[in-house]
Amino acid sequence: MSGTPRTALTIAGSDSGGGAGIQADLRTFFACGVHGMTAITAVTVQNSLGVQGFTEIPADVVTAQIKSVAEDIGVHAAKTGMLASAEIIEAVAGTLDEVGIGRHAVTPFVVDPVAASMHGDALLRDEALEAIRTQLFPRATLITPNLDEVRLLTGVEVTDRESQRHAADALLEFGSQYVLVKGGHLYTDPQCVDLLSDGTQYIELPGHRHDTPHTHGGGDTLASAITAHLALELGVPDAVAEGKRFIERCVAESYPLGAGIGPVSPFWRLQH
Repeated sequence: MSGTPRTALTIAGSDSGGGAGIQADLRTFFACGVHGMTAITAVTVQNSLGVQGFTEIPADVVTAQIKSVAEDIGVHAAKTGMLASAEIIEAVAGTLDEVGIGRHAVTPFVVDPVAASMHGDALLRDEALEAIRTQLFPRATLITPNLDEVRLLTGVEVTDRESQRHAADALLEFGSQYVLVKGGHLYTDPQCVDLLSDGTQYIELPGHRHDTPHTHGGGDTLASAITAHLALELGVPDAVAEGKRFIERCVAESYPLGAGIGPVSPFWRLQH
């Protein structure tokens, strides 16, 4: 690569174990060929066994990080991960409008509505769910909830392909342009079928289900891979398809780490 690469911003929490959050996002941005930038919302105390605690960054510091990089460097696509509180969510939403990020602006915006870790540890305070629905989703180009997050946000229990479509419809009512209902947790299906919809079309994206417990950071990696490809000027369906291919290979190449659940791995990209 020569010249200045395209840029992507992640607004999310830091994972001290390096498997998810900001760390996973930056690894993925690099592997996909874009320059990664950060606005850190929280510092977590976590390892392969789970999250032992987290400390929020003051909302004004979060928004100052966004403005600093957007006004100087520029942002070609952005995503959110762990946002921790309603105060941070509301502050981020207003700042995105100021710097021109979101579905009604020039810069694509992906919302990964992180509500809990894969261990079941809470990463989002209760009052923040409504702020995600009302403040972030209407600004989102794409939202990428897993099935647990779908249930928390809409009350829809996804058990099959039909209810996956119902969930997509319910989520789109909150105002995003597209929704990707991830099917990796739908273990009754022999494949991992994600569903992308804008309310007029339903695109099924099947993938191979790999027999591994090491999937830490999978949701972050998928959302950041999609964001990277949006930064590279792909349309949403193509960016999602590329992100799906990327995460499938990352899961296939995941590795054990510590005494618990290891991370998905983008290291395969370095071999090609």
